[in-house]
Amino acid sequence: MSAAQDEESVDEATSDPRLLPSAVQPKRPRGPSHTIDEAIARPGTIRINVTGAFIVNDDIHASETSDGDGAVHDSRDIRLPHHTGVVSHVAVDIGGSLAKLVYFSREPNSNELGGRLNFLKFETDRIEQCLEFIQDLKSKQQTLNGSKPGELCVMATGGGAYKYYDRMKEVLGVKVLREDEMECLIIGLDFFITEIPGEVFSYSETDPMHFAEAGTDIYPYLLVNIGSGVSMINVSGPKQYDRIGGTSLGGGTLWGLLSLLTGARTFDEMLGMAEKGDNGTVDMLVGDIYGTDYSKIGLKSSTIASSFGKVFKMKRQAEHDAEDGGGLVNGDRVEADGISASDRSFGPEDISRSLLYAISNNIGQIAYLQSEKHGLEHIYFGGSFIRGHRQTMNTLSYAIKFWSNGEKNAYFLRHEGYLGAVGAFLKRQPRNWGRRNSFD
Repeated sequence: MSAAQDEESVDEATSDPRLLPSAVQPKRPRGPSHTIDEAIARPGTIRINVTGAFIVNDDIHASETSDGDGAVHDSRDIRLPHHTGVVSHVAVDIGGSLAKLVYFSREPNSNELGGRLNFLKFETDRIEQCLEFIQDLKSKQQTLNGSKPGELCVMATGGGAYKYYDRMKEVLGVKVLREDEMECLIIGLDFFITEIPGEVFSYSETDPMHFAEAGTDIYPYLLVNIGSGVSMINVSGPKQYDRIGGTSLGGGTLWGLLSLLTGARTFDEMLGMAEKGDNGTVDMLVGDIYGTDYSKIGLKSSTIASSFGKVFKMKRQAEHDAEDGGGLVNGDRVEADGISASDRSFGPEDISRSLLYAISNNIGQIAYLQSEKHGLEHIYFGGSFIRGHRQTMNTLSYAIKFWSNGEKNAYFLRHEGYLGAVGAFLKRQPRNWGRRNSFD
C-alpha cells in the first residue's frame, strides 16, 4: 500500500464515528461490520471482535502436535466467541529457521457464533510444505470463515516475506502483502498484552507461571525477540519503537552448535536433552574455584564462572590417561588438575544444557544492560527460541532479577513465537478496534 493509500485509510478511520477513541465511541455492535464483498475488496480491514477472547487449551503444559505435512500445530488456539465478520486473509511470518502461520476459522461442526485463531509453524527449509498448507486453506476458505473459495489474501512478514515473495505469488496465485517485521512484532505483542487474558506471565522456580493482568498502561517497555538471532526493541508507544541492539548469538546458534556437538536433529529434541543434562560436568562453577559460595558478591556455588570451562582439562586428562595406559593406581582413576574421575565423563545432554545456559545468560545480561541504558522497567521476551522451556525462562528471568537487584521485571508469553505473525494478521485493522484499543 502506498503512503497516499495509508493516509486515505487513516482519514476514513478518523471520519467514521464507529472508529472514534473509546471515550466517545458508542457501544460496538456484535454483528459483522462489513459485507463479504467489502472484506474481500479490502483484505484485512475487517474489525476483529475480541470481546470475551480466551485461550482454548488452558493447560499450562499444552503441547504441540506434528503431522505428515511438516506442520507443527499449537493446541492453544485463541477463541473469539463474538466475532461474526468474514476474515479473508491469513498471515505468515517467515524467519531464518521457522515459518509461523496464523489463520482464522469458524468453530468446526458447531452452530455457535465466533471462531478461533489457529497457530502452526514449519521449518523454513520446508517452505514448500507451508505454501501447500496455505493453498489447502485457500480451497477451504468458505468452510473455514465464510468467504468465497479462492478469495484469500496472504499478509507476510519477516525476511522470508521478501525472499519467497515471488514463490508465494506463483504457487498461491493470490495477493501477497508484505508488512514490516519490527512493526508486526510490536502490534502482535501489544495485542497479547492488552487483549488476551492468561497470556503474559512472569517466571520463577517458586512461582512458575504468575499471570499478569491485561491492561492498557504498558509503555514504555523492552521487547527482546529471540529467533535465529536476537533483536532488542525499545517500544515507547503504539507503533513507536527503535531497535536499540541485539546479538547474533540466538536460537540459530544453539541449533547449529548442538547439531554439531550432539546427535539431536530437531530443536525440540535439543531442549529435551537439556532438560536431562547436568551442566556442572561441563561448566566451571564458582564452587569449583572457591569450594563454596562467594557470598560477599552474591555468587552461589552453582553460579557458572566459565561455560565449558572443564572440557579442556577433561580432554587433556583423557589424553594423559590414554598415554599412560589408563592411569590406574590400586584400581582407582588418578586425579589430576583437580578433576576427579566422576567429573571426567559428560554426555550430549550435559553439553546441551551448558550451551543453553550460555546463550540464555548472554541474552539476559545484554537485555538488562539495554533496559538500564534506556530506563526501561518491563522486559518482554518473545520468539521461538523460548518455546515455554522452563530452564530457558528461569535463566532469562534470573539474569534480569540478579543484575537489576529485583527492580526490573521479565515477562514471557504463551504464544511467544507468533508475535510477528499475529501482528501481520492484525496489521490492517481500523484504528481503535480492540476492546482496550491495543493499537492505533
